[in-house]
Amino acid sequence: QVQLVESGGGLVQAGGSLRLSCAALGRTFGSFSMGWFRQAPGKEREFLAAIRGSGGSTYYADSVKGRFAISRDNNAKNTVYLQMNSLKPEDTAVYHCAAGSSFLSPQQMEVKPLYDYWGQGTQVTVSS
Repeated sequence: QVQLVESGGGLVQAGGSLRLSCAALGRTFGSFSMGWFRQAPGKEREFLAAIRGSGGSTYYADSVKGRFAISRDNNAKNTVYLQMNSLKPEDTAVYHCAAGSSFLSPQQMEVKPLYDYWGQGTQVTVSS
């Protein structure tokens, strides 16, 4: 069992940056692939980025490639991060982290039902 708690959201001006954190409570954090997703009002939850358990491989949606960066700390902090730069008003959404199997293929990293655990989300609002 893994409990995920996101933090770091808030209000930022367009062009600004935020770093989201997702703390994992439970054992074997390093065995999970971790993903970040977001959901804007009236829209489907969309994939943003994912990272392997070892942290050696990362994957990004085209919409955030070059602006967002995912990383993780498998040691004392058991945390995955999402660094978001050059934020735009269309990045406004609730951001969720998720934990899934270490055996997910690169294509499967984008598939929401394949993730086993989800956090409650943190709101990010980008003003123009």
